[in-house]
Amino acid sequence: MGDDASGGGGGAGASEPLLKRARYHPNCPGCRVDRRKEEREGFPFTEISCLWLVTICSSLPIQSLFPFLYFMIRDLHVAKEEEDIGFYAGFVGASYMLGRALTSVIWGVVADKHGRKPVLVITLVSVIIFNTLFGLSSSYWMALTTRGLLGLLSGMLGPVKAYATEVCRKEHGHLALSLITSSRGIGLIVGPAIGGYLAQPADKYPNIFSVNSIFGRFPYFLPCLCISLLSVAALIACFWLPETLHKHTEDTLLNNSVEDVEESLSDTNAEQNAGGCLSLFTNWPLLSAITVYCIFSLQDLAYAEVFSLWAVSDRKYGGLSFSSQDVGSVLSISGLLLLIYQILIYPSVAKSIDPITLVRAIAVLSIPLLASYPFMPALSGFILQLAVNCASFLKNSFAVTTMTVFSILMNDSVSQDLRASANGLSITLMSISKTIAPAVAGVIFSWAQKRQTAPFLPGDHLVFFMLNVFTVIGLTFTFRPFYARKGRTEH
Repeated sequence: MGDDASGGGGGAGASEPLLKRARYHPNCPGCRVDRRKEEREGFPFTEISCLWLVTICSSLPIQSLFPFLYFMIRDLHVAKEEEDIGFYAGFVGASYMLGRALTSVIWGVVADKHGRKPVLVITLVSVIIFNTLFGLSSSYWMALTTRGLLGLLSGMLGPVKAYATEVCRKEHGHLALSLITSSRGIGLIVGPAIGGYLAQPADKYPNIFSVNSIFGRFPYFLPCLCISLLSVAALIACFWLPETLHKHTEDTLLNNSVEDVEESLSDTNAEQNAGGCLSLFTNWPLLSAITVYCIFSLQDLAYAEVFSLWAVSDRKYGGLSFSSQDVGSVLSISGLLLLIYQILIYPSVAKSIDPITLVRAIAVLSIPLLASYPFMPALSGFILQLAVNCASFLKNSFAVTTMTVFSILMNDSVSQDLRASANGLSITLMSISKTIAPAVAGVIFSWAQKRQTAPFLPGDHLVFFMLNVFTVIGLTFTFRPFYARKGRTEH
């Protein structure tokens, strides 16, 4: 007793390792990651680099089809008239998101119960199989089915955000999440670039690819194959990723009691999340962030499809008469500039501007930007290329910034035990909005091409006006009473 009394400070210091040891379970992968985080103060470059590659590969197929989808629908002979191509293209674009909407919450629950890593592996395997089959589609229904199955098994987006914050120390969590979110954004840009450059290779590169080869008979197989091969490399990289989910199977009484005390002290969301997954539906900061995220996601995917359809359509319909390779060039430049923006510019902007204020500023700037697109067909030559590339980069950088901000806000709204489920819920609702987006955008685009001489919003003016309508709706929902801020700000 005397020793204890005389060495109160030392006793506390001596007891701290015992508490730390009590926290760790020898057979728990999450505990091993936590121990490693305590022992290593630096940023986990190896894990985040592997995760960065995995995220890009899962994102590449989402929009890689848009530069060649117009030509693919034409070659499948499902549209009776040229103006109807956009109508059928919209449903192919929507099938992936419909499949993902049906299973995202399920994948989030699976990741919270069985681990993040198995879900990552399943997603990459589905990309390898069904993305390859999509490139080999010989009918409209085969294209529709393979895209739908790819979406059904694409469960990575929610768990990967949870994983990014769990593999890092707390002070590095936002940086890791920003890098993973930006890698997804880059994948959404580079994917269409790959599709634009590598589709129809026998026509573009006749000295390399024969018309009688498999790439000549299936002109949209090469970009899908390249993405699938890159996904094989990402699947191999998964073996270097540790599991971060806590799986406690022994010493649960003592250890869980210690963890519960520490969790209740350190996690401001513990009381809020005590009700399990159902508590997500009473977490208004989370739900309001998801709502705005869905609105801007709908607008973003609708833009992605409209941009490609508009760029490759004939000038007599208000388009630019671009080839799929021209669209690929624009998106490649956007992807390169976007990478530079994410590394050099975004971190400073994010530190100096409140997240919601940044989203509002982006929404306001997007309105005149989108309104300028219908006037671009009047340009030509270098001026046209400069205008299209600048507009494409600005729009995509706006989209990635908004995506990054809301990913951080949503992860900050819940604790670790519900993080993958919360992200799964957000991906489900976002996928529902993105299911609607390409189908509606395709229908509106097809209708707009038939009203070139209308007195109000003729031709593609109507399409880009509708995109701006959703921009204004999203901007409105960033204000009270629609948007609820957390009582504590992490930034």
